[in-house]
Amino acid sequence: MTVILALDTSTPACSVALYMDGVVLEDFRMAPRLHNDLILPMVDQILSQAGLTLANLDAIAFGRGPGSFTGLRISAGVVQGLAFGADLPVIPVSTLAALSLEGFQKTGKNNWLAALDARMGEIYMGGYCVNKIEGRYQVDLLVDECVVKPASLSAFSTHFDGVGSGWCYDDILTTLLPVPAEHVLVDLAPRAACIAELALLSFQRGDMVRAYDAIPTYLRDEITWEKQAPRIGKR
Repeated sequence: MTVILALDTSTPACSVALYMDGVVLEDFRMAPRLHNDLILPMVDQILSQAGLTLANLDAIAFGRGPGSFTGLRISAGVVQGLAFGADLPVIPVSTLAALSLEGFQKTGKNNWLAALDARMGEIYMGGYCVNKIEGRYQVDLLVDECVVKPASLSAFSTHFDGVGSGWCYDDILTTLLPVPAEHVLVDLAPRAACIAELALLSFQRGDMVRAYDAIPTYLRDEITWEKQAPRIGKR
């Protein structure tokens, strides 16, 4: 049985999930500024609910960003501590890819332009194609993740639906991009359950990093913060 713990604190939402051979348990809470207080008790609670300990895990996954600078540091720090102490590999998962998967699960539509509000009049954005093949989710990058001002965007040739808080600028985005306002899921936030599902494919591929290489991706200052960690094989 493959068991993966996943967590995300990249937005005002705080979530923890446990993947166990196709079964996913999740604790998802909208809890602005409470991530530090909640995340470890939520981890303990979900492991207890499943009757497991860290020693039973095969890997730990986390939303590596983009997202809130403080939130990403919290999740990375927690994951580094848990993974190092239990000698577990880590699977970083894009929060934008997780948003796209959530959009697919809710609507069945494949192409998603995921966007998170980056403040200062900017958004974090990436485009993905989501499919489910032989019971496993596959998410392919169509538009590179970036941080941009919505007004600077130009139309894409691919048809997308929109997902995420970055679509709070919908008056601009739906004018510039071929995404009707009614095809936008603005209220969704990255969920640990989706991160766990995407982490499974990475785990099967052996696409993981060591605990000390569980580094967030901050698109605003990628030279300083974004690090390509050495990949390690499946345990």
